[in-house]
Amino acid sequence: MKDYYETLGVSRNATPEEIKKAYRQLALKYHPDRNAGEKESEEKFKEINEAYSCLSDPNKRANYDRFGTADAAGMDYGPFSSHFGDIFDDFFGDIFRGATGGARRQRPARGADLRYDMELSLKDAAFGAEKTITLPRHEICPTCSGTGSADGKKPVTCPACNGAGQTRFQQGFFSISRTCGRCNGAGAIIEDPCNQCRGVGKVKKTRTVTVKIPQGVDTNTKLKMSGEGELGSLGGPPGDLYIFISVAEDPFFKREGTHIICDIPISYTTAVLGGEVEVPTLKGNEKIKIHPGTQSADLFRLRGEGLSRIGGGNRGDQIVRVYIDVPKKITPRQRELLEELATLSGEEVQRSFSDKLKGLFTGE
Repeated sequence: MKDYYETLGVSRNATPEEIKKAYRQLALKYHPDRNAGEKESEEKFKEINEAYSCLSDPNKRANYDRFGTADAAGMDYGPFSSHFGDIFDDFFGDIFRGATGGARRQRPARGADLRYDMELSLKDAAFGAEKTITLPRHEICPTCSGTGSADGKKPVTCPACNGAGQTRFQQGFFSISRTCGRCNGAGAIIEDPCNQCRGVGKVKKTRTVTVKIPQGVDTNTKLKMSGEGELGSLGGPPGDLYIFISVAEDPFFKREGTHIICDIPISYTTAVLGGEVEVPTLKGNEKIKIHPGTQSADLFRLRGEGLSRIGGGNRGDQIVRVYIDVPKKITPRQRELLEELATLSGEEVQRSFSDKLKGLFTGE
């Protein structure tokens, strides 16, 4: 027997929205137009549609959950049927439970999880931070304290299902149950609803939450705040809040794991003679020593000036890559000195080049 829930990859208590979402994703993946000539994809597409046709229809789904088929008339009555216990309970349960005992009502349900997308600077990602965010969610109604009733009146037993939360009707020899349409399975109704929440027991508000960002977070890091999601129903626990982190690109630093890289200009004279230059870091400015004869793209390392991993550990380093900054404008005196230097350098370079050519022909 086919398991429609397994076909769509959802749980048996999946909501209609979850079933619809799963169907759309699978239908797009196995659609014949995207898998031309693939017999296996075509069969899979048919199975997906068959499963969705059943689970998207409340009546068919109820029959399928109860009897293993969307058509109640086609259920299996064999002694090894996995649904026989449910059928036995439905029929004989009415005899032993009576009208008031053993009612099947809606159970407390956990609230939905919430998502918040947060963008951080590289500095906040490196050292951690506290961020205050606001998000809309449902809170307990302050007027009725969550009861849904006005003036403190308690809900009364639903007259349609006598508090069972389900209504039953006969189909042949067996009794079939459905969620009560009057109380939606709660087993009770509110005769005088609260004016503020209209009997729901909760209202939508904007909540302020403080989020502690640990050191070392990166893009795609997910933080969980337990109990900060939507309220549960019928006294169920609240859901959770998930913070999805993205770290903005820094205009100066480039991140590579726990290390950061930056480019620093140095003058021609500093490159030749050596010296000190000031380098920005995530903590502030630091000085590095430039050794004589430094070339463009030479690397210098500032240990411990990078980022740490989430949960601690040694910090990475800052890699400083230097390049020689050539001025676009110079004074007449600077030109005179540079030309003199070029003359001196040119003679040395020429001799060196001539020596190399001579070596190629003489084998020296």
